[in-house]
Amino acid sequence: MSEFPWITIIGLGEDGPDGLTPASLAALQKAETIMGPPRHLALLPETGVERISWPVPFADGLETLAGFAGRQVAVLASGDPFWFGAGTVITRRFGTGAVRTFPAPSTFARAAALMGWGLEKTVCLGLHAAPLQRLRPQLASGAQLLVLLRDGDAVCALGQYLEDVGFGSSQLTVMEALGGKSERVTRTNPSGAATGTWAHPVCVAITAAGAGPALPATAGLPDDLFQSDGVMTKRAVRAMTLSALAPCAGERLWDIGGGSGSVSVEWLLAHPACQAIAIEPREDRIGFIRANARTLGVDRLEIVTGNAPDALDGLPAPDAVFVGGGLSTDLIEYLKNTLPPGTRVVANAVTIEAEALLAGLHTEKGGELLRLDFSVARPLGSKRSWDAAYPIVQWSGTL
Repeated sequence: MSEFPWITIIGLGEDGPDGLTPASLAALQKAETIMGPPRHLALLPETGVERISWPVPFADGLETLAGFAGRQVAVLASGDPFWFGAGTVITRRFGTGAVRTFPAPSTFARAAALMGWGLEKTVCLGLHAAPLQRLRPQLASGAQLLVLLRDGDAVCALGQYLEDVGFGSSQLTVMEALGGKSERVTRTNPSGAATGTWAHPVCVAITAAGAGPALPATAGLPDDLFQSDGVMTKRAVRAMTLSALAPCAGERLWDIGGGSGSVSVEWLLAHPACQAIAIEPREDRIGFIRANARTLGVDRLEIVTGNAPDALDGLPAPDAVFVGGGLSTDLIEYLKNTLPPGTRVVANAVTIEAEALLAGLHTEKGGELLRLDFSVARPLGSKRSWDAAYPIVQWSGTL
């Protein structure tokens, strides 16, 4: 339990105190100290109460807040503090017993009302401190998105990004200072957004359109979506591998021998709560992993440089492990001795020596042993013939 009598988080819209409920206004009036961004503090009339601007970076403000132990502190936040807001971070630090919250209508709610969109059918993203590439998995013709951006320059960057990824025909509604006296609503397109002048705070509604490809919702993305040096788990094998790995919400993957990171990326695309760590010894391939994760909107991928099993020491325990490279007796023994019971393991092999290791695992541990043979039709003179890829032996089970 925190030593604070209470921390009151007050959701504030651009209409300032005029938009507060009687309960939230009363809580604000009882505060001995008020903390918040300078923009929010400026919306309040001067009352003589101590005011503290929340510092940047945000984490520094938590230490400042902790220094007011024993005082009644009001923290100002935008709209609903628990929707891409400060509420979660403050409560995690000080505990639910120390915090009470008076939310206001969120910017998403205000924007949806203006657009006439049902929030349950709208993708809502807070990209104040996140790359625009997080939009990529959501972009498909007809998709409706509401996006919070850090400032006016980010609106220009958003317009350029949509053009770059093939969604330059999208319809945009740029909403500045929504609900406030300086509210401005502008309907435009990505080209207009890229060349316009915009002011913070800003929310953009996107109705996606264009020739850009949507990311399939199933496993096995096209190979040409990934940067690589040619060494990667190809589409058909990747689809089979992810099917065996069976990602579930909130689970963590170890991707050993990450290569291009294609398996890790698709694991993360399976659900926004999924986590993944790619382990790759080659520095040149680390660049591919990082670029692919960012481009396809899963920049939360963790990357470890090093050889397994040594590089695995100290990593948070996985729910599933994929061995795409570096399969060895030492690695298998490490996984046997380290993995929590029930951890799913999938390993692919292309060499006879690695196949022998997987055959031994199958004998010892059971599971499923598959041989995957793929051939692709290629021109042969004026006709076609089958071009066979290296066969893949795949073992899946638990150690």
